Amino acid sequence: NAFVPAPCPAENCLRLPNFECLVVLFALCVCYLLLYAIASKFYRVPEFPEARTLRRFVILFPAYKEDRVIVSSVRSFLRQEYPKEMFDIIVISDQMQSATNELLRSLPIRLLIADYKDSSKAKALTMAMDAIDGIPYDVVVIMDADNLTSPHFLTAVNRAFDSGVRCIQAHRTGQNLNTDISVLDGISEEINNGIFRSGHNALGLSAALSGSGMAFEADWFRKNVRLLETAGEDKELEVLLLQQRIHTTYLPEIPIYDEKTQKEEAISNQRKRWIAAQFGILRSSLSGLQKAIRQGNIDYCDKIIQWMLPPRLIQIAGVFGLTFIFTAIGIWLSLKGDSGNEWMIAIKWWILSIAQIVAMILPIPGNLLNKRLGKAIIKIPILALTTIGNLFKLKGAYKKFIHTEHGEGHF
Repeated sequence: NAFVPAPCPAENCLRLPNFECLVVLFALCVCYLLLYAIASKFYRVPEFPEARTLRRFVILFPAYKEDRVIVSSVRSFLRQEYPKEMFDIIVISDQMQSATNELLRSLPIRLLIADYKDSSKAKALTMAMDAIDGIPYDVVVIMDADNLTSPHFLTAVNRAFDSGVRCIQAHRTGQNLNTDISVLDGISEEINNGIFRSGHNALGLSAALSGSGMAFEADWFRKNVRLLETAGEDKELEVLLLQQRIHTTYLPEIPIYDEKTQKEEAISNQRKRWIAAQFGILRSSLSGLQKAIRQGNIDYCDKIIQWMLPPRLIQIAGVFGLTFIFTAIGIWLSLKGDSGNEWMIAIKWWILSIAQIVAMILPIPGNLLNKRLGKAIIKIPILALTTIGNLFKLKGAYKKFIHTEHGEGHF
């Protein structure tokens, strides 16, 4: 009998249906993003008539070691064109310097000094609501310590609430796109705005919350803030809103200028916190999925699917990496004269790569598609590797407060 060499195990493995399953899984992830990215281009900003009633607002600024930015943010917000007697600002100072607190006391605001251990934004918000118990506010607004906004912010929010809106997410956007990392962070924010906010609203679903620039009915927030337990308080709020069938409206014409992360170490900590929050809230929310399906709560079901998606940097690395691998294998086997179905698999990955590029580009505002972005893109592989590394450092991070350091102040 003639000796027949055994086929290469690697080549056999490449022809196994497991890789087809991998294509299907990544295709579902890419199609989810692409669907909402396309929908975002058809979003029409709701127009609200002039308000008949002036609501009373309380604006909360949780500030953990935010000495560099908090004073300028508060001073900026005090320039609102809304009647001064109809809004109050509360700063929750957590481990800030005495000099900063003295500057804040000189402003027409209320300053609370945190008296709790194990700092968290959820504890800061709860402390603020306890401090105003019994005061008849209509709307609670949550800002980050580095946020700036336009003078007509409260006027626009008041019009929306006067028209029946119960929860609002304003348009968070980067204010300091001066480094490669901050450019990528700002672009990521805009992609999220398109896919998870305007895209979702365009299809009748709730917009995702983004942690600041949020407005809630005061009575609702007062009752639910005490249920927040983790570092992913915005996602916990989303679950509570969706369970109670409260729709979140995205208002892209109301800007919230957010200081973007400028250093690789800081963005690594930021992504670690986000990933831990996503996986943690997914675990705790899965128990409510069956009930949501029975009740036809599409919003809740969609949110579970959203949180099942891999972190976007990992998805990008996976799709582009496997596209390159299968293309290289196809070329190698072609040169050997032994090409099988590898080229077909490679073509599928190329289609996925193109679809993913389209899904990422569609939500980005035209003014950000420039040479600076092209230069910053080369940082993506490093950030993707860092994100993958963070997957092995998530133990306890869901409950732990991880602070993202801000820069030297507003420009």
